[in-house]
Amino acid sequence: QVQLVESGGGLVQAGGSLRLSCAASGRTFSMFAMGWFRQAPGKEREFVASIKWSGGSSYFADSVKGRFTISRDNAKNTVYLQMNSLKPEDTAVYYCAVSYYSGSSLDRPGGYSSWGQGTQVTVSS
Repeated sequence: QVQLVESGGGLVQAGGSLRLSCAASGRTFSMFAMGWFRQAPGKEREFVASIKWSGGSSYFADSVKGRFTISRDNAKNTVYLQMNSLKPEDTAVYYCAVSYYSGSSLDRPGGYSSWGQGTQVTVSS
Protein backbone atom coordinates (compact mmCIF):
# COMPACT_ATOMS: atom_id res chain seq x y z
CA GLN A 1 0.00 0.00 0.00
CA VAL A 2 1.02 3.60 -0.54
CA GLN A 3 0.45 6.41 1.91
CA LEU A 4 -0.18 9.89 0.57
CA VAL A 5 0.11 13.07 2.62
CA GLU A 6 -1.01 16.39 1.14
CA SER A 7 0.06 19.77 2.42
CA GLY A 8 0.07 23.39 1.36
CA GLY A 9 -3.60 24.27 1.44
CA GLY A 10 -4.92 27.42 3.04
CA LEU A 11 -6.78 30.67 2.59
CA VAL A 12 -5.75 33.01 -0.21
CA GLN A 13 -7.28 36.01 -1.95
CA ALA A 14 -8.45 35.82 -5.51
CA GLY A 15 -5.53 36.25 -7.87
CA GLY A 16 -3.11 34.71 -5.40
CA SER A 17 -1.11 31.51 -5.52
CA LEU A 18 -0.66 28.33 -3.52
CA ARG A 19 1.51 25.27 -3.98
CA LEU A 20 0.20 21.92 -2.87
CA SER A 21 2.49 18.99 -2.16
CA CYS A 22 1.72 15.30 -1.98
CA ALA A 23 4.35 12.98 -0.53
CA ALA A 24 4.07 9.27 -1.20
CA SER A 25 5.55 6.52 0.94
CA GLY A 26 5.29 2.76 0.96
CA ARG A 27 4.54 1.15 -2.40
CA THR A 28 6.05 3.82 -4.61
CA PHE A 29 8.20 1.71 -6.93
CA SER A 30 5.42 0.87 -9.40
CA MET A 31 3.48 4.12 -9.55
CA PHE A 32 2.30 4.93 -13.07
CA ALA A 33 0.85 8.36 -12.45
CA MET A 34 -0.29 10.74 -9.76
CA GLY A 35 -3.24 13.03 -9.98
CA TRP A 36 -4.98 15.88 -8.23
CA PHE A 37 -8.73 16.07 -7.82
CA ARG A 38 -10.91 18.50 -5.94
CA GLN A 39 -14.31 18.42 -4.35
CA ALA A 40 -16.41 21.40 -3.40
CA PRO A 41 -19.36 21.11 -0.99
CA GLY A 42 -22.34 19.51 -2.68
CA LYS A 43 -20.39 18.69 -5.82
CA GLU A 44 -18.77 15.60 -7.24
CA ARG A 45 -15.05 15.06 -7.09
CA GLU A 46 -13.51 16.48 -10.25
CA PHE A 47 -10.24 16.04 -12.05
CA VAL A 48 -7.69 18.83 -11.83
CA ALA A 49 -4.38 17.52 -13.17
CA SER A 50 -2.26 14.42 -13.54
CA ILE A 51 1.32 13.56 -14.31
CA LYS A 52 2.91 10.32 -15.41
CA TRP A 53 5.70 9.22 -13.14
CA SER A 54 7.94 8.15 -16.01
CA GLY A 55 8.37 10.81 -18.64
CA GLY A 56 6.36 13.46 -16.84
CA SER A 57 3.53 13.89 -19.33
CA SER A 58 0.89 16.06 -17.73
CA TYR A 59 -2.80 16.70 -18.30
CA PHE A 60 -5.11 19.41 -17.01
CA ALA A 61 -8.77 20.11 -16.70
CA ASP A 62 -9.88 22.92 -18.99
CA SER A 63 -10.87 24.98 -15.97
CA VAL A 64 -7.29 25.20 -14.72
CA LYS A 65 -5.25 25.19 -17.93
CA GLY A 66 -2.86 28.10 -18.05
CA ARG A 67 -3.19 28.72 -14.31
CA PHE A 68 -2.06 25.46 -12.68
CA THR A 69 1.06 23.43 -13.26
CA ILE A 70 1.96 19.97 -11.99
CA SER A 71 5.43 18.60 -11.37
CA ARG A 72 7.07 15.72 -9.61
CA ASP A 73 10.27 14.96 -7.77
CA ASN A 74 11.00 11.30 -8.31
CA ALA A 75 13.73 11.21 -5.69
CA LYS A 76 11.33 12.50 -3.04
CA ASN A 77 8.28 10.63 -4.36
CA THR A 78 6.45 13.92 -4.24
CA VAL A 79 4.12 15.63 -6.66
CA TYR A 80 3.38 19.35 -6.61
CA LEU A 81 0.44 21.40 -7.82
CA GLN A 82 1.30 25.05 -8.37
CA MET A 83 -1.88 27.09 -8.47
CA ASN A 84 -1.73 30.64 -9.78
CA SER A 85 -4.39 33.24 -10.51
CA LEU A 86 -6.71 31.51 -8.11
CA LYS A 87 -10.42 32.15 -8.34
CA PRO A 88 -13.19 31.71 -5.75
CA GLU A 89 -14.49 28.79 -7.79
CA ASP A 90 -11.23 26.96 -7.10
CA THR A 91 -12.32 26.64 -3.47
CA ALA A 92 -12.48 22.95 -2.59
CA VAL A 93 -10.79 20.13 -0.77
CA TYR A 94 -7.91 18.98 -2.95
CA TYR A 95 -6.93 15.32 -3.01
CA CYS A 96 -3.94 13.60 -4.51
CA ALA A 97 -4.12 10.05 -5.76
CA VAL A 98 -1.95 7.31 -7.24
CA SER A 99 -2.56 5.16 -10.29
CA TYR A 100 -0.59 1.97 -10.88
CA TYR A 101 -1.99 0.96 -14.26
CA SER A 102 -1.07 2.33 -17.66
CA GLY A 103 -4.58 1.70 -18.97
CA SER A 104 -6.23 3.85 -16.32
CA SER A 105 -8.40 6.83 -17.13
CA LEU A 106 -6.35 9.48 -15.44
CA ASP A 107 -9.14 12.07 -15.55
CA ARG A 108 -11.53 9.94 -13.53
CA PRO A 109 -11.45 8.99 -9.85
CA GLY A 110 -11.87 5.34 -10.82
CA GLY A 111 -8.47 5.42 -12.48
CA TYR A 112 -6.76 5.73 -9.11
CA SER A 113 -6.38 3.23 -6.33
CA SER A 114 -5.01 5.22 -3.40
CA TRP A 115 -5.98 8.63 -2.08
CA GLY A 116 -4.67 11.16 0.38
CA GLN A 117 -6.74 12.72 3.14
CA GLY A 118 -7.22 16.02 1.33
CA THR A 119 -6.22 19.60 2.00
CA GLN A 120 -8.57 22.58 2.05
CA VAL A 121 -8.07 25.44 -0.39
CA THR A 122 -10.21 28.51 0.13
CA VAL A 123 -10.08 31.46 -2.25
CA SER A 124 -11.76 34.64 -1.06
CA SER A 125 -13.15 37.24 -3.44
